[in-house]
Amino acid sequence: MKKENIMLSFEENLRKESILNGPLATRPEHVGGIEETGMTSFERVRAEDKRIINGHADVNQLVPFKYQWAWDKYLAACANHWMPQEIQMSRDIALWKDPKGLTEDERRIVKRNLGFFVTADSLAANNIVLGTYRHITAPECRQYMLRQAFEEAIHTHAYQYIVESIGLDEGEIFNMYHEVPSVRDKDQFLMPFIDVLADPHFKTGTLENDQKLLRSLIVFAAIMEGTFFYVGFSQILAMGRQNKMVGAAEQYQYILRDESMHCNFGIDMANQIKVENPQLWTEAFQQEIIDLIRRGVELECAYADDTMPRGVLGLNAPVFREYVKYIGNRRLVQLGLPQQYPGVQNPFPWMSEMMDLKKEKNFFETRVTEYQTGGALSWE
Repeated sequence: MKKENIMLSFEENLRKESILNGPLATRPEHVGGIEETGMTSFERVRAEDKRIINGHADVNQLVPFKYQWAWDKYLAACANHWMPQEIQMSRDIALWKDPKGLTEDERRIVKRNLGFFVTADSLAANNIVLGTYRHITAPECRQYMLRQAFEEAIHTHAYQYIVESIGLDEGEIFNMYHEVPSVRDKDQFLMPFIDVLADPHFKTGTLENDQKLLRSLIVFAAIMEGTFFYVGFSQILAMGRQNKMVGAAEQYQYILRDESMHCNFGIDMANQIKVENPQLWTEAFQQEIIDLIRRGVELECAYADDTMPRGVLGLNAPVFREYVKYIGNRRLVQLGLPQQYPGVQNPFPWMSEMMDLKKEKNFFETRVTEYQTGGALSWE
């Protein structure tokens, strides 16, 4: 009997440990778990008890919903699922192998793009799975973040697929974030904001740490996914509009759609944190965010200068600098902050059409633009 009691005790402890520390939960000190809040496992979650950070409701209970916008984005992301290998690369391969297919400046653009993006989405995924996710206490938001992390993996797969398809030197491309200053500088700017949340000793619950979380969230949503990607996106999509690198451009179009949603989700979450924790949004903190976005714009402008030292595709670096400043203004407005670049206009209105992705055949004339799974969309 004594041995049986020991076994029952062990099983009970294992069950309790799995509830608190299992893959779908986080430790009580991070999310206000059962032990910290005094909740029993039989108490029901109320929507009004949920918070984006420092919540005390059970993170394992998805419903009742409080943040319907997060759930809607999760459903939209699932409907938009795609995989790189579905896209034909034969025309890209033939064009790249043809010595006269692309100019050296155009080839530089393609290589620099891939050199940044092959590691950028890995950084974005690391920021989610190693940092941000475990500090978010709203299960609707966590659900989308899991989907977002998977999409970052798909994007990394897509860039690798392009590199492999056209036969680029993998060592050269995958090491650009070490060896090319304009790429390295953007990644080095981001790293501290990953490291602070990935620190196993970091936890929210103080003004200082809650601001660290909010700062990191804004940097990745508004600067990385909302600014650092846009020169590269517009360059490759401009090539596609000229019937060049159409397979790569099609993949970039799907990635742009995904990343646009990532950006908007992160900003929505940041704005909700501001509503629930107004003490975080001090004048000094707002100025810090403005300064960070301005720095992000500077880095992306430098990247534009490096990737396009001469005019190409009917475009040039000054046009891209205006576009980056226009994007910077948009991100500031989304966060409720004042614009910093008066008078700039959007030189690429067609990029907005790309993000809208209406139900029509895309300009590469290869497939339906708004690719959806499960027969959600059909040809008309």
